[in-house]
Amino acid sequence: MTHEDWMQQALTLARWAAVQGEIPVGAVLVRDGVLLAEGWNQPVTCHDPSAHAELMALRAGGQVLHNYRLPGTTLYVTLEPCPMCAGAMIHARIDALVFGAFDPKTGAAGSAFDLLGDARHNHRITVTGGVLAADCAQVLQDFFRQRRRKSAARYTGGAGKV
Repeated sequence: MTHEDWMQQALTLARWAAVQGEIPVGAVLVRDGVLLAEGWNQPVTCHDPSAHAELMALRAGGQVLHNYRLPGTTLYVTLEPCPMCAGAMIHARIDALVFGAFDPKTGAAGSAFDLLGDARHNHRITVTGGVLAADCAQVLQDFFRQRRRKSAARYTGGAGKV
């Protein structure tokens, strides 16, 4: 499968997160062309600020491999990871990160921060960004547009135009 194929799977998970009222981010963890684990944003559902899609996939991958180290794996995620998730990827020793949409506010793979490219770390992760970026960004934009509409409707009693 190609980067685009795996990212499509991550997009499916992102859409599932949106249905659950979570910010729509999805992730899949792959090794040797085989899906090991998947995750989607669940901080609201799990009452856990660390339940980001990337961490959910890394946790599940660790359970599958019976190890917190995940060498030889590639993590596909629909949004550039935040600093927390980037740190977890370094500790997990994944080989590669492939992400979709760039996050200029909190992205830690080169947009706002470059934690994964910092030479002070003892582990290097190959980073590929922008895979299906438009599709990944659209899922996020649609989610927040819908959320703003619902919020505006509450303030206008549902009668106002948005």
